[in-house]
Amino acid sequence: MAISATVVGALLGLGTQMYSNALRKLPYMRHPWEHVLGMGLGAVFANQMVKWDAKAQEDLDKLLIKAKQANESRYFECKRIMRRIMSLVFLP
Repeated sequence: MAISATVVGALLGLGTQMYSNALRKLPYMRHPWEHVLGMGLGAVFANQMVKWDAKAQEDLDKLLIKAKQANESRYFECKRIMRRIMSLVFLP
């Protein structure tokens, strides 16, 4: 997964630099160091996005577990209270 993100990011950086040169009607490979820099920044960006997505998924899973526990405790607490009220109301 990290290799594909790196490759996609590098291609995105390269494509961005070439597109920028094309818009300005410059030679595509003018200042090759800018292409290398763009590829490096694109690779870093793509890898950070993959890490961020994994972290966001972990956080979401934790929040869903907490919400499920809160809902269950709310349901069972309400059920226990209702049972207590019913036992008090219908005492002989």
